[in-house]
Amino acid sequence: MLKCASIFTYEIDDPHTAFTEIKTQLDQKIQLLEHSAGIIMCHPEFIASGVVRHICEKLPFDVAGVTTAAQAVNGEAGELILTIFVMTSDDVWFKTGITGGLEEDIDGAVKSAVDGAASGACAPPAIALIFPPLIFKRSGDSYVEAMRKAIPNVPVFGPIAIDDTLTYELSETIYNGENHRTAMPFILCYGNINPRFIVGTFPKDKAMPYTGEITKSSGSLVSEINNINAYNYFESIGFVNNGVLAENLTFVPFALSQKKRSDYDGIPVIRGIAFFNEDGTAVFRGDADEGSTFTMLASDSEDVLSATRKTIEQINDLPGVNGAVLFSCIGRRMMTMHNNHLSEAETVTDTIRSGIPFILGYAGGEISPTLVRDAIPTNRFHNYSLVVLVV
Repeated sequence: MLKCASIFTYEIDDPHTAFTEIKTQLDQKIQLLEHSAGIIMCHPEFIASGVVRHICEKLPFDVAGVTTAAQAVNGEAGELILTIFVMTSDDVWFKTGITGGLEEDIDGAVKSAVDGAASGACAPPAIALIFPPLIFKRSGDSYVEAMRKAIPNVPVFGPIAIDDTLTYELSETIYNGENHRTAMPFILCYGNINPRFIVGTFPKDKAMPYTGEITKSSGSLVSEINNINAYNYFESIGFVNNGVLAENLTFVPFALSQKKRSDYDGIPVIRGIAFFNEDGTAVFRGDADEGSTFTMLASDSEDVLSATRKTIEQINDLPGVNGAVLFSCIGRRMMTMHNNHLSEAETVTDTIRSGIPFILGYAGGEISPTLVRDAIPTNRFHNYSLVVLVV
């Protein structure tokens, strides 16, 4: 059986005090069994102060994770906080590792690292937890595809690193106390574990009267919608003017049906638009396959919080919940900041059923299956979503 616990510290300056707080909570909340691993998330200042390195060096298990903009665990939500989600078991075991830099040969780097970590395993992992770096020239879909090639038919779940700066220049991944800009840590989970997935987006009744078909694209670059230039399409519906992207389009979710994919499961993924190139090509925040159709959704702070509550209620209704790991898009945080910059995190802490250990952090893109059918997962990269792993 898998047992979980969430531990935290606000001590950002003194590594020794920070570890004392972490160790005290660890001893109080859980007894470590034969196999253990941890997911770590923190504000980048915890790396700069040496707290992350010191804590990870002292913990008796491997730790992988990312920087983030805000986070929550049971009873706590904050920005200048470090959190760890501890997993321990006698019949679930973990193999961890980290890739080399992923700027160039991502497929080769991921396969080499995963093969090395999984060496000696007699079966594929039940789930792969991955913690990709934020590399602007690389679509989040590339991490999903690289993992598919390395370990086919394994559910993949994780957040892309982020921070609270305007340019995300402090975003890093973390593996056993070391911080990295372009490498991806991961945790492979084997044995008696029952991963279940929830993807929370926006209410379906919030559809706007704007739909379209992507008629020409390459990866995240969409050059034609409904057989006309992408810029001209958005100009025709009032979302760009004189070459300037309307402010409200920045936070408009697109429910995208990727119908041409061989593993299409009928479930739309959410995409956001980043900007336009000089030739009128729309740059989306994830792959937007040619032949896909979309519906634009209305969204505001209450839509985000309402969807979050409904997502957490789904967790509460599940049987056999040992713990939950949640990653929310940084865009959702921005949508709710004018209300309360911790409103979504506090909604989670207030709504989740008492006794369920959990960790929540923000991400620059979310990776989670939309469906697992006949033990085959449909792994997807998401924008503007709240993804949940229940174990």
